[in-house]
Amino acid sequence: MGWSQASEYNMTTRSFLRSFVLAALFLALGQPVPSGAADSSQSQYYELRVYTTKSEQQQKLVNEYWQDSAVPAYNRMGIQPIGVFTELEHSATNKVYVLIPFDSAGAFASVPGKFAADSAYQKAAQEFMSTPKSDPPYVRFDSSLLIAMQGMKRLALPPSSAEKKEWIFELRTYLSPNESKGNNKVEMFNAGEIQVMQEVGLAPVFFAQSLIGSQLPNLIYMVSGENMDEHKKHWKGFGPSPVWKKLSTDPQYKDNVSGTRGSAK
Repeated sequence: MGWSQASEYNMTTRSFLRSFVLAALFLALGQPVPSGAADSSQSQYYELRVYTTKSEQQQKLVNEYWQDSAVPAYNRMGIQPIGVFTELEHSATNKVYVLIPFDSAGAFASVPGKFAADSAYQKAAQEFMSTPKSDPPYVRFDSSLLIAMQGMKRLALPPSSAEKKEWIFELRTYLSPNESKGNNKVEMFNAGEIQVMQEVGLAPVFFAQSLIGSQLPNLIYMVSGENMDEHKKHWKGFGPSPVWKKLSTDPQYKDNVSGTRGSAK
């Protein structure tokens, strides 16, 4: 997976997703482009896309579309950084994950219109968008709209983005039995879980609650590490934390998770 910014890409990272453990295909970072008066006190919104593919050729087409067409167009809108990831272990059926940050719900809603008016995007994406029904560029993609938690209102780039070195990313989803319990689990993260993950070196990228998507209610977050061994060491520091022990035994947070998708092994 990777973070993409105006024309600089790191194509060496692989996705750390079986937990989902992903590796970055590229990160789009570049110099920030003004996109209006962004208020850092307001939580960002994120779109998380998951492309299902059935061949290496489809993966290649999706990756090239984002690198050559979509990411530059988002950058022209002032939207960055954008992360594009795939699963860590090589497979012809690996999914491609895309994380896009927005400063407001309005910015998210404005994207289709801006794409339609962007001649450079239309030209760059023409081949991808005109692939025939008999040979599509992907099977399907799923999209979720998320809002960042109060404990970490904006996406944070991992240390690897500045050093341009390989890095792994772990994407986790926590399912809750109902909306009230889902909100309760978010409160638990804001009350200390986020802070503990930061303190033990898990290098969080984002924490967010799903507003629209599948398997609601749920929350989704991404942490990262230098490699699997180091990442597991950081996770080992989480369990013994006094803050986590207190939170995990607090009756007010009982039974707020009914299932998970993704975990480091």
